[in-house]
Amino acid sequence: MKKATLVIMAAGIGSRFGGGIKQLEPVGPNGEIIMDYSIYDAREAGFNKVVFVIRKDLEKDFKEVIGNRIEKEIEVAYAYQEKEDIPERFRDMYQDRTKPWGTGQAILCCKDVVKEPFLVINADDYYGKEAYREAYAYLTSEHTASEKVQACMVGFVLGNTLSENGGVTRGLCSVDEKGHLSDIVETSNIEKTAEGAAVRIGDTLHAVDVNVPVSMNMWGLYPDFFEILENGFEEFLEKDVPKNAKAEYLLPTIVGGLLKEDQVDLKVLQSHDKWFGVTYKEDKEAVVASVRELVEKGVYPEKLFG
Repeated sequence: MKKATLVIMAAGIGSRFGGGIKQLEPVGPNGEIIMDYSIYDAREAGFNKVVFVIRKDLEKDFKEVIGNRIEKEIEVAYAYQEKEDIPERFRDMYQDRTKPWGTGQAILCCKDVVKEPFLVINADDYYGKEAYREAYAYLTSEHTASEKVQACMVGFVLGNTLSENGGVTRGLCSVDEKGHLSDIVETSNIEKTAEGAAVRIGDTLHAVDVNVPVSMNMWGLYPDFFEILENGFEEFLEKDVPKNAKAEYLLPTIVGGLLKEDQVDLKVLQSHDKWFGVTYKEDKEAVVASVRELVEKGVYPEKLFG
C-alpha cells in the first residue's frame, strides 16, 4: 500500500477542560482514549505511520498513556510544539507569550519527521471511519499537474459536530460546483439550540444552517505545504502578532488566505459520521456512552489493540 502519515495535534493546553490533559482522558471500555480510536481507524484505512505533536512537558505522561503502547502497533514519531520554537529574531519580542502559536505552527513542527502525504487531526476529536477512508484515497491518488497547491479537507455536517455543553469553534465552509473549497470562515461560539444552531455574539444568538459543511481540522496535505507554512509564519509574527498578542497561526486562516490568492485547489471530502469530542469536561460522559454504543454495534472490538 502507498505510504501516508497521520499527524495528531495533541499540544493543546486544555484550558476549557478544567486544566486537565483532556487528550489523555479514558473513554473506552478498557481505558482507551479518543486517539486510540483515531489511530485504529486510520490504520484500517491504510495509514502506516503516526506523528504525535506534543509539548515536551507532556512527553512522559503521553508516552505512558498511549505512545509506548501504540509504537507496538504502528510506526510512531514525535514533533514538539513550543512557544519558543520561532525564528530567533522574534524570541525577545514575544518572550511573555504563555502558549504555543496554533495549528499552523503545530504542523510546521513536523517538517523534519513527515516526508509523505499526511492527514492532520485533533487529538480530542472522534471523526469516524468514513473520513479516514476518504482522506487516504485522496492522498494516495494521482492528481492532475498544477501550479496550485493540492490539498483536501474532510467536511462534516455542522449539526453532527455540536456540543451539548457549550459553544464550539468551527470553520464554516463554502464549496463550489467542482467540490472544491471556495471559502472558509473560522467561527467561534457556535451553540446547539432548539432550532438547530446559532452563533453567540454578546447576548445575542444568530441562527446558522445546521447542514452547512464545516472543518474539524482534518486536513490532507503534502510535504510541499511546509514551505508555505514556514514563509507564512514569519509574516504572521511580523504583521499579525503586534496587533494582537494572543493571535494564533491557524490552518483555516492560512487556507483561507491561499484561497483568496487562488493558490490552492482544496478538495472537500464528505463525511456523514457523527463527531464527538471532549471540548468540555461535561462532554466526557456522552463520549463514553457513544463509544460503548459503537462497541456494542460491532463497529469496534471490545479491546482495540493487543
